[in-house]
Amino acid sequence: MDTAKYHFLAWKRMASEIGFDLTESINEKLKGVSRMRSLEIILELAGVSLSESEKEKIADRKNSWFMEYIENMKAEELFPGVKPVLKQLRKDGIKVALASSSKNAETVINILGIQDDFNAVVDGTMIVHTKPDPEIFLLAAKKLNVQPNECIVFEDAESGVEAALRAGMKCVGIGKQEQLHQAHTVVGAVQDFDFKKLQSL
Repeated sequence: MDTAKYHFLAWKRMASEIGFDLTESINEKLKGVSRMRSLEIILELAGVSLSESEKEKIADRKNSWFMEYIENMKAEELFPGVKPVLKQLRKDGIKVALASSSKNAETVINILGIQDDFNAVVDGTMIVHTKPDPEIFLLAAKKLNVQPNECIVFEDAESGVEAALRAGMKCVGIGKQEQLHQAHTVVGAVQDFDFKKLQSL
């Protein structure tokens, strides 16, 4: 699902408070990155220095805005084709994990009613290092009881693609070729990927 747009709205709101205009192109650097690292990137670009306690307060305020936005999410906001794919993969006996850097992942999947479509969930509360570090994907593989080289990651962020490759996994990029070109293959949307090709990957 596209929670990135809600993160963008919340970060943009926060950035405006310190007199910085957060553009969509800058926002691309924040995708798949932890909350505190995202804040640090914005502060660096804005040329603003804050104490650790001030950073915590701002990050918490940003998160409360984000939560306000996602609490109004509708099930229809799930990317087209995702629900049938999840169901089919489970039916075919293929294990599926959600690996999200967000600390709100459980809340989001519960709102969207897809919590039962995953064999395992790994979120930002369970890891020390965020993408592009491979920790989150390696933990997901461990929870699924599979080897990293048996995994295929679907990613829409550059940092996520890098993390998947560093984990020794295959990667399908979901989005633009120019941003995700390091992935083994790139498609515009989930429904554009031919899931019969999973084995060949």
